[in-house]
Amino acid sequence: MTRILSAAAGLSLVLAVAPAQAQAPADFYRGKNMDMIIGFTVGGGYDVYARTVARHMGEHIPGKPRIVPKNMTGAGSRVAANFVFNVAPKDGSVLATADQSMPLEQAVGDAGITFDTRKFTWIGTPIFENNTLVTWHTSPVKTVADAQRLEVAVGATGFNTSAQYPQVMNSLLGTKFKIIMGYPGGNEINLAMENGEVAGRGSNNWTSWKSTKPDWIRDKKINIIVQIGLTKAADLPDVPLLIDLAKNEDDRAALKLVSAPPSVGRPIFSTPNVPADRVQVLRAAFDATMKDPAFLEEAKKLGLDINPISGVDLEKIVSDIIDTPKPVRDRLAAILSLIDRK
Repeated sequence: MTRILSAAAGLSLVLAVAPAQAQAPADFYRGKNMDMIIGFTVGGGYDVYARTVARHMGEHIPGKPRIVPKNMTGAGSRVAANFVFNVAPKDGSVLATADQSMPLEQAVGDAGITFDTRKFTWIGTPIFENNTLVTWHTSPVKTVADAQRLEVAVGATGFNTSAQYPQVMNSLLGTKFKIIMGYPGGNEINLAMENGEVAGRGSNNWTSWKSTKPDWIRDKKINIIVQIGLTKAADLPDVPLLIDLAKNEDDRAALKLVSAPPSVGRPIFSTPNVPADRVQVLRAAFDATMKDPAFLEEAKKLGLDINPISGVDLEKIVSDIIDTPKPVRDRLAAILSLIDRK
């Protein structure tokens, strides 16, 4: 009798769970509020792109859920990434954006990465474009050669590209950047430059500068010291590419690896283990958003360049970064270990 009751209870549990598992995406998302977790403060490049995507992407998801942006700052967006990986429901109801350097940080064995970036569900990125390292117009450091002669303080949000680029340049090119860590977002670093607290910013996407501070570019408020990516940006022909400053092939391999994160762009991702049919729906909705005239019109008004990569291709880029040959990863890890995280 006990066995019969146990079997019946088990069957009831299966029957109760099965409809939820088999729920059609449209039924799951209908009337739902989805979260868009943003790992940085309001108004920066990641925030602007994520909020713009959030305003339109729900229209392309069956059931038309509302996507609600929520900023969750800390540790250069690792607080947000940890939340999405370890705490957020694994049902496709949460989207997020966080720093593009996470796969690189995992590749070099950073102990602060307590998640496997390959297991995130990569939805896509609306933009990939080169990063830049800049100084404020009043700084005497206006070129790489100047930075090799004079110490200059640059702001960073955490152990990400904003600290990695100046450290790699210090180690391989002999620059004298002093990295000031702990800013919650790019806006705070920008304010610190204006106030003279720091003289530069360790990293920002070139498109973000154009969309969030076009007046700074027009009025020459920032000196673009170097651009970081795998090829030069078309509208930065006279700014040196970091890879091209390598002194030998070993240095070039390390610089190529640290230059890979711009390909990740301003990524949109979800938790691990999202049901496959919802992954398909979210990726299709993202792709449709990137072609949506209303989205493109708003992006144009905001000065946002749109150069998207699909979730499938973004997933491969992440895996390729992590699977870089170990000697290259180890060398870059040794260089990045010199960053003072205080």
